[in-house]
Amino acid sequence: MITEAPGAAPLALASNVVHLDPEPAMFSAMREGWARQQAARVLQKETIGSRLRLVERMGEFTGLYPWQWTPADGEAFIADLRSGLKPIQLSTARTYEVMIALFVEYLLDARYGWVELCLDRFGEAPQEIFHEGNSVLHAVEYEGDPRRRPLDYDEVQALFDAADARVKKIRGQGRKGVLTALRDAAVLKTIYAYGTRRTESSRVDLVDLRRSRSAPEFDRFGSMTVRYGKSSKGAPPKRRSVLLVPEMDWAVDVLGEWIEEIRPAFSPGRHPALWVTERVGRLSPRSINEAFVAARTDGGLDEDLDLHCLRHSYITHLTEFGYPARFVQVLLSPQQCVQDVQHEPGAGGDLCGGGGYLPPSTRQFSGRFDAGATGAVARLVA
Repeated sequence: MITEAPGAAPLALASNVVHLDPEPAMFSAMREGWARQQAARVLQKETIGSRLRLVERMGEFTGLYPWQWTPADGEAFIADLRSGLKPIQLSTARTYEVMIALFVEYLLDARYGWVELCLDRFGEAPQEIFHEGNSVLHAVEYEGDPRRRPLDYDEVQALFDAADARVKKIRGQGRKGVLTALRDAAVLKTIYAYGTRRTESSRVDLVDLRRSRSAPEFDRFGSMTVRYGKSSKGAPPKRRSVLLVPEMDWAVDVLGEWIEEIRPAFSPGRHPALWVTERVGRLSPRSINEAFVAARTDGGLDEDLDLHCLRHSYITHLTEFGYPARFVQVLLSPQQCVQDVQHEPGAGGDLCGGGGYLPPSTRQFSGRFDAGATGAVARLVA
């Protein structure tokens, strides 16, 4: 019996309509039904869209419809993506296999009625495409590209110098784009100083910059509230607060100059975003990524380094600055239920639970990014 759950065939394909080209109409209805089913699970629009595009690519590659796909078609599709000048990574291949398998699983679910409909209209039915014998196994914990790594101190400095040099170059040539170059340099430095992801950085608003009562010397930049952190499937964005550590105190001047002098030149009006565009919109993650690529190229850095490497650099350097691993883990993880991280001068002892303390760091890194500061005692506030 066909039930009318979100994504059921009767909701996506009217039974009393005769299509002149039934195969494309059926495929379109399948995608629409799958989108409804995923929307009912509260998955993000971006997630649903990327999955639908992959299913469309599979159809274009094979020249067949889902009820005609075989395991051999799936294997050929993945093999093609893994070849060529820019092959996909192993982890990406497994993700694609999982996405296609989820689509086929949806079609095979009797609650949605697609099998009966396909048999009735075409005499064929969908079948399992990827199985244990032809799927990428999750054999190791980390499957990222080994060429992507944290930047060392000299590379971070080279990246920032290259971003600053673009400002001087554009100004010297008398071209437009000085304000944009100033903004791009500031956003890259801020991403490194707070260890945020590109989407998180794009969605930061002015009100997300907060004072720390225990570190008044950082003015209103003592912490940054990340309200659009990476979310789990079917869950809303995760929140966390990121502490500005003393080794990154140069970010106070960077953000102060941006907010007080450069940002007003964009005439942002009442726009809430920290990073705005020339058209008074929110700076997109793609634009942030392009800013990194431009600085990376001008700085002569390895082309395998990407924007996310700045976050890896932040984590690595915090550890080298002397912060305990537990502090770094809690600071970066929204799953630890930590709402704020504050400086706490004069305290001692090891970090414990949600309200422990961190000992001061005794290592100095003078001259690096104009930091020259020692670590501070910090307190986690649950």
